[in-house]
This record gives sequence, structure tokens and C-alpha cells, in this order.
Amino acid sequence: MREVGKPLAEARGEVARTAAIWRYYAQAPYEPSGAVHETAAGPGLLLTRRRPYGVAGLIAPWNFPLAIPSWKAAPALAVGNTAVLKPAPEATACALRLAELTALASLPEDVFTVLPGGAEEGVALVEAADVVSFTGSTGVGRAVVRAATGRGVPVQAELGGLNAALVLPDADVELAAGHIAAAIAGYAGQKCTATSRVIAVGAAYAPLREALVKALAAVDDSVCGPVVNEAARERMTGAVSSAVEAGASVLVGGGVPERAGWYVEPTLLADVPDQHPLAREEFFGPVAVLHAAADLDEAIALANDTPHSLATSVHTRSLDAALAAADRLDAGMIRVNAPSSGVDFHLPFGGTKGASHGEREQGRAALEFYTVSRTVSVLPGGGL
Repeated sequence: MREVGKPLAEARGEVARTAAIWRYYAQAPYEPSGAVHETAAGPGLLLTRRRPYGVAGLIAPWNFPLAIPSWKAAPALAVGNTAVLKPAPEATACALRLAELTALASLPEDVFTVLPGGAEEGVALVEAADVVSFTGSTGVGRAVVRAATGRGVPVQAELGGLNAALVLPDADVELAAGHIAAAIAGYAGQKCTATSRVIAVGAAYAPLREALVKALAAVDDSVCGPVVNEAARERMTGAVSSAVEAGASVLVGGGVPERAGWYVEPTLLADVPDQHPLAREEFFGPVAVLHAAADLDEAIALANDTPHSLATSVHTRSLDAALAAADRLDAGMIRVNAPSSGVDFHLPFGGTKGASHGEREQGRAALEFYTVSRTVSVLPGGGL
């Protein structure tokens, strides 16, 4: 809370999730690994095994200062790597505290270390690590990918998302509005899975607009919280002003509360030009754009028209429509009748197009990413 301004309920939830992540991966060393195969002809034994790379270089953002370092470090350690964490400068204290807690849990010395610093330290880590995991901005992430792949080092990068929520005419509009408002304004929209585009299909537009305006206006400051710094607030308010100058209308919010701190009002805009930055870029704040679509086909086309496709939510009472949308939406994670901002740490996490690079994070996918497959052939002879 003190370091990154996370609201109390969000902070408590993150602490609980962090503990669950470490417990989940603590069982991994005891699970079966590899496989035994028959030979193509004759006696023998063919084995596949997975082995650690060595040193895992982990670069984490500030917005989830305990959970993201944990879902990177825990699987890396569980499969036998050592790990070096370079946290965002804004979240250094949380990272150091995490290292202290792992030491209290009897993790061997120097197996998990924290490297505080900025860009220079991040570059050095990418140049030295045997496997690299990055979460952060698109520009920095692409540079990390280039540097790691240039050395032939496995790398995964999570680079954010421009996430959509689709609301069909048969949806429970009040429920959908509550879910979407939470995904727009919770933690001031500072989640890579936050909703920034709302697409109302057909007759859903008018009732959803009314319900969503009401839901966003009711979001408390203690739920939304501040953005991380003054520069972030200025970027958000500047983008809203620019959109209005370009013809957009503010349906709710759009300003700055009269109180101390870097707060931005939960904001919904309509009639934002298609090529305006608010419709094309991730801003990491409690601001979203409302679109209208004539039918599900147009809604899916709008949702897929983004360079960063991480998470999409679909709100409908129709199982057929939900499954059809899930099959056609170009997103890494699709949530039906739920906020886009939910994460299940035991399932693969990642997006499509510019949202992600490399293998998925979390779940068993992470255990595979931090290991390399080896094939062993044992044939009779030599006294065996």
C-alpha cells in the first residue's frame, strides 16, 4: 500500500494469492517428470527428462509487487534453477521483503536474490541469465526479447493488453455493468487484464450505457485507488482531453478528484475516433471507451482489432453465443460473465499478437518454460 498505492482490499488479496502461489509450486518437485518410451525395434530404454537451465533472470513490474515476482520465481526454483529478481524501482521494498520471507522459509542462501536498480541492472541481468522472464512495457519488453534471443536464451515476455468486454443483448446488464466497472476502475485500471474497451451489441447499448455510468460513478476511492505517480495521472487526463477535442464525449468521470494523491476519476467515453490512442494503446488507468456493434460478428471484429490481445470478457445468457465467441476471439484468455481482470494462477497466462512473446506463464506451463527437455537412450550392452 505505502509503496505503490494499492488499495487495502487489493493488497490483502495479493498477499493471500502470493502465499497460494508458493504453496502450489512447492509440490512440483514431488510430481512425476519426464516419460518412458518404447524403442522402435529391439530391447532398450528411452527416457525424456526435463532439466533446469541454471540462472533465471526475472524482471517484474510494480503493479503486483508480490504476486508477479512469485509466479516467476516459485516455478523457476521448484524445477532447480536459481533466480535473480530485478523489480521495478517503484516496488523495491516489496521485492526485498519477499526475499526475506523466502529466507525465513529456509530457502538456501543465494538461491533467490534481489537485484535493485533500473535499466542498467536490467540489461546486465538479461546479458547474464540462462533463461529470462519479463513483465512490463511493450518497448522495453521488445528490447529484452531481442537481447535474449540474440544470445540464444529462452525468453518469455508479457507486454500488456488492450482488453475488451463484449455485452450481448441477452446479458444481465446490471451484473455485466458491475463486472465491467470493477475491471475498468479496480486498482485504478493498473492491471494488464483491465478492461479498456466496452463493446455493446445491438439493443444492449442503451441499457448498458446507463448501467455502466451508474456503476462507475459509484466506485469508491478506496476501491479505485490512485495511479502510481503524477506522470501517470497527467498521461491519463491528457488522453481524455485529447479524445474530447477529437469529438469524443465523456459519459462519466473525466476529471481529477479534489483530494491529495494521484487520483483519476473512473471514466467512460463514447464516440472516440478509431485511431485515437485511447482506442489503440494501453494507458494503465481507470478509463474505458464504449463502442456499439450491430451484431456479434461486428463485436468480435472490433475486439480483435487491436495490437495487444490479452484478455476478453463476454457477457451473455447464451452458452452457444459464449462458446462461439470464445472460439473466434483472438485473445489469450476469455472470461464469460466475469471481469476481464481475474487471474487463475494455476492456469496458463498470456496473450496473442503484441501482448506476449514466448511460452505462457503460471500453472504447469511455467514449469516447462524454466526447463529444457533431454532425451536419454539406454541400450543393452557394456554390462548393463
